[in-house]
Amino acid sequence: MWNLNSTSELKNHRTALWLGLVFGFLAIAAVVTGIILKRTGQTAPVWIGDLKDQMTYEVINVFPHDTEAFTQGLIYQDGFLYESTGLYGESSLRMVDLESGEVLQKIALSPDFFGEGLTAWKDSLVQLTWREGTGYVYDLVDFSLQEQFSYDTEGWGLTHDGGQLIMSDGTSTLYFLDPESFQVKDSVTVTYQGKAIVRLNELEYIQGEVYANIWQTDDIVRINPESGQVTGWIDLGGILPADANARDTGVLNGIAYDPVTGGLFITGKRWPNIFEIRLIPATLDE
Repeated sequence: MWNLNSTSELKNHRTALWLGLVFGFLAIAAVVTGIILKRTGQTAPVWIGDLKDQMTYEVINVFPHDTEAFTQGLIYQDGFLYESTGLYGESSLRMVDLESGEVLQKIALSPDFFGEGLTAWKDSLVQLTWREGTGYVYDLVDFSLQEQFSYDTEGWGLTHDGGQLIMSDGTSTLYFLDPESFQVKDSVTVTYQGKAIVRLNELEYIQGEVYANIWQTDDIVRINPESGQVTGWIDLGGILPADANARDTGVLNGIAYDPVTGGLFITGKRWPNIFEIRLIPATLDE
């Protein structure tokens, strides 16, 4: 038992009470934050870096999106969206009208295959599968199957830089594939401030950089494909309003870019909307 008549012991007692209050407050704040994130469907960022590397967004347009589409890959090509959807027994390849959200063309994958990343190459569409180690090449017009190919990793995101395909597998590695043989030519580890950035998912090549969703977060990273260094972070927290989250609404996962207009389109798994956004610098007020 402390003797409160002692000045030093009184100071110690006050210090202990103060520390207890501080830690108690932090614990309560952590719990409340967790509840808010869970209820809104948002997730905490994987890595909070320098403010100068941060971007946020402004919504320009909102378009309808099929809430049955478990989006795994998304591209904008010749005025239409093309989408790869996942889940066993539900995976598909789709051609979608952006303005109305209408599915104009669709084929289903075998129930034993989980659809993943998607990109266009010349007059074809190239689609990955998750754990099956199988990729598909389809005719861009009628979706007829042209060929299949194999890879040794999991398949997550897919894009191209005009000369080679770029693939992610859920780790911190990007793989560069020959678009004719589909053999891996090279790879790079993605890092930010010396830290490997994992869970790289859906990809889009935009003006010399690879944009990558970080799975289970509201973050997109911008990557220098030559060095693997992250050049910037995009915080998309709150883009899907809390009242738009249904019980089966999934995480952010879908980046499409129109090189003609510069339009950047964002969606997620079973989201009710596709958002066209403009990137803006983050500030201390964000």
